[in-house]
Amino acid sequence: MARLNLLEETRYEKLPVTVYPDQHAASLAVAARIATLIRKKQAAGEPTVLGLATGVTPIQVYAELIRLHKEDGLSFKGVITFNLDEYYPMKPDAAQSYVTFMNENLFDHIDIDKSLVHIPNGTLPQDEVAAFCLEYERQIEELGGLDLQILGIGRTGHIGFNEPGSAPNSGTRLVTLDDLTRNDASRDFGGKENVPTKAITMGVGTIFKAREIILMAWSAKKAPIVRKAVEGEISGEVPATFLQLSDNVEFVLDADAASGLTRFDTPWLVSDCVWDNTMKKKAVIWLSGAVGKPILKLTEEDYNSNGMAQLAVEQGPVYQINIDIFNQVQHTITGWPGGKPGADDSQRPERAEPARKRSIVFSPHPDDDVISMGGTFIRLVDQGHDVHVAYQTSGNTAVWDDDVLRYMEFAIDFKHSVGEDTAKLQGIYDDMRKFIATKQPNQIDTPEIRDVKGFIRKTEAISGARFAGLPDSNIHFQALPFYETGKTKKNSVGEEDVILTMELLQKIKPQQVFAAGDFADPNGTHIVCFNIILAALTRLKETEDWVKDCRMWLYRGAWQEFPTHEIEMAVPLSPAEVLRKRNAIFKHQSQKDRPVFPGDDAREFWVRAEDRNRETAQNYDKLGMAEYAAMEAFVRYNY
Repeated sequence: MARLNLLEETRYEKLPVTVYPDQHAASLAVAARIATLIRKKQAAGEPTVLGLATGVTPIQVYAELIRLHKEDGLSFKGVITFNLDEYYPMKPDAAQSYVTFMNENLFDHIDIDKSLVHIPNGTLPQDEVAAFCLEYERQIEELGGLDLQILGIGRTGHIGFNEPGSAPNSGTRLVTLDDLTRNDASRDFGGKENVPTKAITMGVGTIFKAREIILMAWSAKKAPIVRKAVEGEISGEVPATFLQLSDNVEFVLDADAASGLTRFDTPWLVSDCVWDNTMKKKAVIWLSGAVGKPILKLTEEDYNSNGMAQLAVEQGPVYQINIDIFNQVQHTITGWPGGKPGADDSQRPERAEPARKRSIVFSPHPDDDVISMGGTFIRLVDQGHDVHVAYQTSGNTAVWDDDVLRYMEFAIDFKHSVGEDTAKLQGIYDDMRKFIATKQPNQIDTPEIRDVKGFIRKTEAISGARFAGLPDSNIHFQALPFYETGKTKKNSVGEEDVILTMELLQKIKPQQVFAAGDFADPNGTHIVCFNIILAALTRLKETEDWVKDCRMWLYRGAWQEFPTHEIEMAVPLSPAEVLRKRNAIFKHQSQKDRPVFPGDDAREFWVRAEDRNRETAQNYDKLGMAEYAAMEAFVRYNY
């Protein structure tokens, strides 16, 4: 029976999928399989031939292999490796090269014979690349093929650098990179313009010849492409779908990457469900969208025809279910994000008392506050709450170099205009120009340049917060140490980050904390900043009574929105409030028009914010709620 249920649950999936709670557990499992394979081959006196991948996905796998080598005696002697790909052109000692990546993350820490390591050569003249690729294929075939190939998956569906349009029988070759792939790599290269347009990659056909293939994917931002690869039709537009043709492949996912699969996203379509309130709310909202009807117009036939007959039988009549969910959604809407004084708050997202709350908005970057919840920020101030904002990082890596020179020129001219000596400032400016003229992609800026970039972001943040109505005393700049590396790759969170946050919280003793819950942020800063806040509140909760009365609300920003069924507070904005929010975002001039790290969305941040807020309001309208110009959405986090 259990086997039958599993087959039913996975009937939309066209290849084997194993899901782990998180990427750490999944990485350990993959590393264990690699270690088992190596030991088995060594016991038989045979070499192990591994196909290896780069990028964020396999880093924890490699870390566990290093641990197994150092602590459990796993030897890599006799192991032969072939890497999937390399940028072209690319020097092997460049920070962005996959030679550097593999050495730093694996090879320099184990006993592998580096003469048995093979990585595509990004330094060859282009007319020699084709011959190199043929030789790469020949070497793999001469060894009897790859025993195990590990893969990640790009958001275009590429495996290796086999971009959309790749043929299923393709071999190792030089390819042109997709624009989205280059966008995703832009942070590593200090801007998309520095990302190579080409790469050398193993082909889909090369990968197919491996006796075992493991594709790994972590995080919710990979969920859409994972669903296409696992459940979609085979298509050259999504090269990973070719893996459906292999008998030797397995997808290893964490729960977030698997969340878009039918058995997790809409489980009522594949099996019976436990209809708790969360599942019921999600299903009814989904059904409303699927059939194009407001909640209160859904019928028993709609339920029966869309996999929800079990819900109708167990908790019907359906009209009563509709009324229940309609009321739950309606009760998330509030024009009083700090609570409405003197009102019945039993059906409201926030408490009525105290009438004047101390609220703090934590902003990972200096503009996340106004981009993500600018309307709510302004509303809280307008309604008389004691609102604070804390800018957790300086954001100093996200400023163009020419802006630094422009501000320095202004400072020199100003000092000259008031009769002050400009010689020292001029010397610093001259040094900056020399450095910038020869600066390499992702090279760490000088301390003076980093300072000016930080000052630019700081003055913009102050301007935005003042526009929202905050006094200067309520504007806090934390400059958390983990961020201040001068590099796009940041340090790990340290004790000082948590202590600084605890001290600020102790000073304000808020009843409300607003924090970024947008963990799809491509820069990775949001999740780090959230974990720091969470650690600070968790510690303080053990000793400080005020923490027990402090609610934490998560917002999302330029990258994504909460699904409607998850939203617990929706703050409607009038057209005038949308305009005020836009003007607050405009204060961040260095991020306007063309930010340094825009992600894969070409729209300006204010346009993204307005479109997202409008879409949230439209989603509510389609469910049968009142029609608003825009809405900002929040989810309560219980710590």
